[in-house]
Amino acid sequence: MKNLYSSIAHIYRSLRVTDSAAVLYIKDNLGDFDKIVAADVGAGAGRYAKLFFDHIGNDKLFLSCFDTNEFMLKSLTDYLKDNNYTNFITKIATAEEMPIEDEELDCIFSFNSIHHFNFYKFFNEAIRTLRDDGKIFIYSRTRSQNEESIWGRYFPLFRKKESRLFQPDEFEFKLGTIPGLELEETKIFSFDRDNTIKELVERASSRHYSAFFLYEQDEFDYALKKFESNLKENYSDPESIKWLDEKILYIIRKT
Repeated sequence: MKNLYSSIAHIYRSLRVTDSAAVLYIKDNLGDFDKIVAADVGAGAGRYAKLFFDHIGNDKLFLSCFDTNEFMLKSLTDYLKDNNYTNFITKIATAEEMPIEDEELDCIFSFNSIHHFNFYKFFNEAIRTLRDDGKIFIYSRTRSQNEESIWGRYFPLFRKKESRLFQPDEFEFKLGTIPGLELEETKIFSFDRDNTIKELVERASSRHYSAFFLYEQDEFDYALKKFESNLKENYSDPESIKWLDEKILYIIRKT
């Protein structure tokens, strides 16, 4: 999967939808501050790193961007610098072993990545690196949200392949077994999407979700054709595929 992500790093931002609503909600949650030291874990190609700089500001935010893929981090670096953001560093690192000193961070951001992490090791590492009352912001999908998406409804085997996501009660239970953390808030975001069939097929064919890498090639080729067929059968206008996309934000505080 790492090699496959490397092959699409240069176009990854164009394949994924970036939602600013969650970033604005996080900014409001953080309140007033002069400086904030944060880490973006599983930073990818920098879609959300840029949004944090857009809304918080280069003068107030210092961001450590961690990912396991060097090509993604290279794309992130170019993207932020092209937008005149310089108050960041990038390092190849896992979520379970962050190159950060103890109690160095005010907060940790992780967008669409938690299902790639070892849950317990990541959160214990977060405890180590966060200051007291520091916060972790996890933006993801629940399993049921995934199943009700356009992919879950019409892309064959997508529900079965993407088995790594949590339901909110599962997430809360697992988190509750880790001393030193408190789930402060859970927030659901809903988005009205409107795509053409061509756009959706092109995204899927580029394997913009990691779940698509879990298909064998012949299996994926068949599923992609069936996906296009399913959309044509269920939507009369190929230029307007309207669907509801939902995400979830967990706000967790180090006690």
